[in-house]
Amino acid sequence: MKRKMLTILMSMTMLTSVLSGCGTSGKETAEKTETDASAAAEEKSQSDETTQEPSEEVTLTVLAGQSTTDAGIEDMIDEALAEKYPNITLEWECVDWGNDFQPKMQQYMQSGLPDIMIGKAQDVATYAPQGILGEIDSTYLDRVLDAASENVTIDGKTYGLVYNALYQGVYYNKDMFKENGWEIPKTVDELQAIIDDCKKKGITPFASHMVDTWSIGNVTMQFAMNDVFNHNPTWGDDFRAGKTSFADSEEMKTAYRYNELIYQNTFPETFSTEQTDCDAKMVKGEAAMKVSGSWSIQNFLDIDENFNFGIFPFPNQTGDSKLIFEPNITIMTSADSEHQDAINCVLDVLTNDKELAVEIYDYTKTAAMLKDVTPTFANPSQADIDDYAAKGMIVDVTLGNNQLVWGGFQEENAKDIAAWLQGDCTFEDALKASDARVDASSAN
Repeated sequence: MKRKMLTILMSMTMLTSVLSGCGTSGKETAEKTETDASAAAEEKSQSDETTQEPSEEVTLTVLAGQSTTDAGIEDMIDEALAEKYPNITLEWECVDWGNDFQPKMQQYMQSGLPDIMIGKAQDVATYAPQGILGEIDSTYLDRVLDAASENVTIDGKTYGLVYNALYQGVYYNKDMFKENGWEIPKTVDELQAIIDDCKKKGITPFASHMVDTWSIGNVTMQFAMNDVFNHNPTWGDDFRAGKTSFADSEEMKTAYRYNELIYQNTFPETFSTEQTDCDAKMVKGEAAMKVSGSWSIQNFLDIDENFNFGIFPFPNQTGDSKLIFEPNITIMTSADSEHQDAINCVLDVLTNDKELAVEIYDYTKTAAMLKDVTPTFANPSQADIDDYAAKGMIVDVTLGNNQLVWGGFQEENAKDIAAWLQGDCTFEDALKASDARVDASSAN
């Protein structure tokens, strides 16, 4: 609907221009017509050099592993595709990325992959080495930021097109921090001081929804990035080589224990609280902070468009934590698809339609990975992000996710952490369980 209204407004603007032009000279009108035609031809040529619409109708299958922010963007893509390439139809299968994407991929690897798969950047490291992903043409890669392709390029070939990005850390209520005189904590002791003051004043320090084990897995990797991988970038490789383990690494044990810090300072009903309700409590001032990612922004602003929030990295033991950056929506293609021309048309729309891009970024409340595209939604935490970026205090979580994969490892570890927190197993048992699944920790 939004795109249709924009089309109507653009049509009205064009009509006004034509009517105004009736008073100009024939020379001026001819020059304007020639300029417009030249611009249109140039824009069209950007697609036509590599992108050719099939002469017959084609249906492409799409497996979309979606984050909580993404449901609904498939309709936006369908509408944009129909406008430019009406012969192409997408048949969507949308699943939860955290729980269902990996099992679906394993299933399709036996029967034949969909034409297009939408996952995360870390999925490229899992599937590209198996020879099942198609290489992305430079025509479309040239339209995304150079940094977006670093972690989806293997042996000089790029197998994923990263469309947007998330930031992860501790979201905080800016007004509450100001009213209570709390400074942004850089050390665990400084964070503990805020927690203690919250409890004195009857404020819940952290909003959390531990009923979602994906959330436990996500924050655990956040903790590990700053206490483990920032100091030993090859920790996962060392783990598989037998040089370290979860049970023996004090840094990894510390990362696991931060979950207990959250659990002891959150809602008593955290293991029955869904994300939307949790985010609502945060917005209503029932909690001061939430360890999360950009996916919470959508809920924050839907509940209160004026909610004033910021973000900072969860403090580590050495006081040098970095804000976490995660490439999110990543488009991959099947190496065996019979419809590469049609796939290229879809990639063309996704990378060349800036109106669509802004619509998706504003809807998902995420950062743009396309060049010369800026989301228009108000993000109160953007000033913090810019500050950390200017100081070089941002780290790409793909470093950790490529070494310790999500499917079959991080997600299983999260289940054990949940069991430990609820008293169903010991802390040592959770660590030993992580060590026991070492063979599942790598994509290769």
